[in-house]
Amino acid sequence: YRFVVKIPAGLAPEQAAPLLCAGVTVYSPLKHFGLMQGGLRGGIMGLGGVGHMGVKIAKAMGHHVTVISSSDKKRAEATDHLGADAYIVSSDGAQMGAVADSLDYIIDTVPVFHPLEPYLSLLKVNGKLILMGVINQPLQFVTPLVMLASPRSHSIVPLTVIAIRRKTITGTFIGSMEETHEMLQFCEKKGLTSMIEIVKMDQVNEALERLERNDVRYRFVVDVANSNLDA
Repeated sequence: YRFVVKIPAGLAPEQAAPLLCAGVTVYSPLKHFGLMQGGLRGGIMGLGGVGHMGVKIAKAMGHHVTVISSSDKKRAEATDHLGADAYIVSSDGAQMGAVADSLDYIIDTVPVFHPLEPYLSLLKVNGKLILMGVINQPLQFVTPLVMLASPRSHSIVPLTVIAIRRKTITGTFIGSMEETHEMLQFCEKKGLTSMIEIVKMDQVNEALERLERNDVRYRFVVDVANSNLDA
């Protein structure tokens, strides 16, 4: 398994392809940080190609999963179709406050600049914010949120009520060959698949235009074998 992985018999090729990207991208940090045991509480930020697999894989591991989104428009999709246990809108202070200091980890797939403080406040002691979005701007946060301050405040509080937070901000992308093999076996065993739309070669330009409009749920897979390559 140093250079290739075997696709399990129970996974169709069109399903295995997205798992080699989004699937292992989510599986790798959960394994690396020891977050595979059941009973954990996790958050998934961004319900796209990687995020929807984050929900599926975390649920299959027995986690309580909260989807964190910037709007309410994907609530039904997250809870009814993907099986998320909860859904909160990041701009709703009451919803965010209700989840404060409760999550073991957050998988952050958002690919655009966003403040980290609101999400750090959702993590419990030793919680991990795992960044996966490729962002070409510096991200900022106030250090007390990962150290000592109250999760509901950015200000330093008196020493007598300070609690150690010991939170971690880290990042990851894809995974190792060994993790890829394990992830495929895990998905076959649990019956996990990616939500895909199959297109042929003559539909690729249209698919790219739809990608720019974020009009795909959640991965395009190009069917080369059944495409007319001479057209």
